Amino acid sequence: MLVDVTVNELARIVATGAPALSDALERGRVVRFPACPIALPEQAELDFLRGLGAQLSRKNVSWYPEDDRLVGLQNDSAKSRARVILKAHSERVRALLARAIPQLWPGARIGTSSFRPLQEKGRALSTHASNELIHVDAGAYGATHGDRILRFFVNVNPSEERVWASKGTFRELHAKHAREAGLPQGKVAPGLFDRALSTAVGAAARVLPKLHVLDSSPYDRQMRRFHNFMKDTPSFRDSKDGLVELCFAPFSAWMVLTDAVSHACLSGQHALVDTFVLPLANCRLRDEAPFDILAAGAARA
Repeated sequence: MLVDVTVNELARIVATGAPALSDALERGRVVRFPACPIALPEQAELDFLRGLGAQLSRKNVSWYPEDDRLVGLQNDSAKSRARVILKAHSERVRALLARAIPQLWPGARIGTSSFRPLQEKGRALSTHASNELIHVDAGAYGATHGDRILRFFVNVNPSEERVWASKGTFRELHAKHAREAGLPQGKVAPGLFDRALSTAVGAAARVLPKLHVLDSSPYDRQMRRFHNFMKDTPSFRDSKDGLVELCFAPFSAWMVLTDAVSHACLSGQHALVDTFVLPLANCRLRDEAPFDILAAGAARA
């Protein structure tokens, strides 16, 4: 499941324009960089971010690019400084991805750049909000309509690994649990109502970006059902079937299509997380995309 890429290997891939990393992501691999391939915030900035846990007003500290807004902190001066740091980090991540995965990147929607200052183990969040329970991501800032959710992580804890768990890819889990989870739920392509809703929400969101969260589609509703099944169902939650642990050392980075790889964060503190939504049309390996897997399941049913 893990594919390690050194700085020299990354340089060769970028120089040739090969789809090696794009294909690895589409196949459900976690691409890990043992040494972070981009410049990180300065030491004083990292120290500042690591000290934000006591000021949290939300689950994480997040910068939203569409209206250059930072949420998750109570103090205005801290908000201003964190916004500058996370915005700059997002720009560096984007520059890397444009070079590293040119096949998947065109037309990418830029999502949040977040910092997670708290220890993930034992956070006692609600079931659906918990990072400790294995899940696949469903929806990112509203409906994705089958577009892919890419996340880029950096462990900026100077001494502690970030530990993940996985039970496999969406394809593997869908084959085992689709019926138990109540899938399929009919076609995944949007009908007349969903297309009209998306058009209306898209128009309104140009004025007020936060309205994107109102969008929906048959695909996104099925993905949300599967996400909730994984977190809510004791027989799945407690099973060790297929369970593997993945460890990320201090100052390593990794990227993964989180709609296609089940994951949970078992422990770790201080991580930078950037989210992007990539057009489904860019995918070369469509058989591995959750949209096509759900569509095939619906067709068989």
